[in-house]
Amino acid sequence: MAKNFSSREDNYSQWYNDIVIKADLAENSAVRGCMVIKPYGYAIWEKMQAALDKMFKDTGHENAYFPIFIPKSFFNKEASHVEGFAKECAVVTHYRLKNSEDGKGIVVDEDAKLEEELIVRPTSETIIWDTYKRWIQSYRDLPVLVNQWANVVRWEMRTRLFLRTTEFLWQEGHTAHETKEEAIAETEQMLEVYSNFAENFMAVPVLKGTKSPNERFAGAIETYCIEALMQDGKALQAGTSHFLGQNFAKAFDVKFLSKENKLDYVWATSWGVSTRLMGALIMSHSDDKGLVLPPKLAPIQVAIVPIYKTKEQLEQISEKVLKIKKALEDKGISVKFDDRDTQKPGWKFAEYEFKGVPIRLAMGPRDLENGTIELARRDTLEKSIYQITDIETKVEHLLEKIQSNLYERALSFREEKTFYIDTWDEFKERVEKGGFIYAHWDGTSETELKIKDETKATIRTIPFEGKAEEGKCIYSGKPSSRRVVFAKAY
Repeated sequence: MAKNFSSREDNYSQWYNDIVIKADLAENSAVRGCMVIKPYGYAIWEKMQAALDKMFKDTGHENAYFPIFIPKSFFNKEASHVEGFAKECAVVTHYRLKNSEDGKGIVVDEDAKLEEELIVRPTSETIIWDTYKRWIQSYRDLPVLVNQWANVVRWEMRTRLFLRTTEFLWQEGHTAHETKEEAIAETEQMLEVYSNFAENFMAVPVLKGTKSPNERFAGAIETYCIEALMQDGKALQAGTSHFLGQNFAKAFDVKFLSKENKLDYVWATSWGVSTRLMGALIMSHSDDKGLVLPPKLAPIQVAIVPIYKTKEQLEQISEKVLKIKKALEDKGISVKFDDRDTQKPGWKFAEYEFKGVPIRLAMGPRDLENGTIELARRDTLEKSIYQITDIETKVEHLLEKIQSNLYERALSFREEKTFYIDTWDEFKERVEKGGFIYAHWDGTSETELKIKDETKATIRTIPFEGKAEEGKCIYSGKPSSRRVVFAKAY
C-alpha cells in the first residue's frame, strides 16, 4: 500500500502529496489549480462540517446561501477590500458561446457580452452587505447571525492540494450588530469556537491572537487568528475572525433606527475556515507510514479484519464480529467490517494503517477459540491482545486516549519548536530551522516588511497570552513593549 512513499525527512513536500493522493483524499483535476476531493477525503471534511455547524448553531447562528457571482461595481465600494483581492479575482465577461465560423470549435459570442462584469466569489462580504441593506431597518432586526457553507475562487499561480487551490470549500460567517461591543464580542466568540474545534476535534494546539496590520484581512479593523505549527516547523493559519467595524455598512449604506430613534450604521464581523484544515490535519499528526487521524474526525474509527482459510472459518468469525460491530455502533463508533475476499489480511492492514484508521481489530480461528481479539493502535503502532468481553467499552476508552495522545504529542512538538530570540543573527539562523519564534518588534509595517523580505518570515500573531515585556526590536533596535510570534508559513 505504501510503496514508493516519501519520508518526511527526505522530502516533506513530496511526503505530504503522497499522503493526499495515496490515502485517496484528493487529486489534481483537469482544471489547472483545482482539485477533486475524493470520497474518503470528503468524508473527513463532512465530519469537520458537522462539528463546526453544530458549534455555529449552538451559538445562535443560522445557515443561508448567497450568489457565487458578485457585480464588479460592488467591489469598488470598499477600497481596501478590492485592493486586497483584485489580483486573485476570476471575472465573467460573457454569458454565451457559439460555433466558430470555420466550424472547428467553440468561441465566445461577442454579442453576449455582459453589461456589467461579474466576479466569481473570492469572499462574500460585498454581496452579503448589499443583501443586508434590505434585511435591516431597525434595531429589532439585529443581530443578524448568518453562516454560509460555500465554494470560493481565488486565482493562484502555485497550488498545493488542500493548502492552496484556485477553488476551495469553506464556511464564512457574516454578522451584523447594534453596537461595537457586541461585534467585538462576536469576533472573539467565534475565534474561541475555532480554537475549541482545532484542539478538541483536530487535536491540533493553536496560538490565539491578532494579526499585524500588514497581515490583516482586507477591509477589517482587526483580525483575530489561530495559528498551528506543522511538523516541518512552518506555521499554518487555521482560522480567522474579523472585526469589520462599520466599513462595509458605510460602503453599502446599511443603517438601522436605534432605540433612541436615531439612524446609525451597523457593526459587522466575518469569520471563516476552509478545506485548508485538511492540510493542517495531515501535517500535524501523520507519519512515514501514512495518514494519522484523530478519532473524532476519522470516517472509519474501527476497522475489523477477519483472518481465515476456509469459508466455514469466515462464517464463524463473522458471526462473532458482527455482534462486536453492533455493540461498537451502539456506542456511536463508526466501524467497517472488511470481509472482502479480493485482498489478503496483510494488504488490508497496510491499507487501514496508511489511511489513518485509529483502531484496527483482527480476529482469526485461534482468537475465536480463546475469546480474544487483536487490537492495533494507529497513533503508537502498538498491538495488543484483548478479551472480547466488553470490548466495546475498552475500544471507546481507547479512542478517547488516542484523541488525547495526538493532542499532547502535537503540543509537545510545538513546545520543543518554540524559541525566544533577542538578536537579529540568532533570528536569521533559527528561522531557517523552523518553529515559532517569540521576538520583539517595533510595531512598524516598515520593519515587518523588511524582516519578511530578508527571511520570508512573517508575524503570525500578536498572541493574547503574551505579557508586557520591555525590549528592543530584533531588526531595528527600537523599543518594544512585547514579543510577537514569527515563523515561515504556508
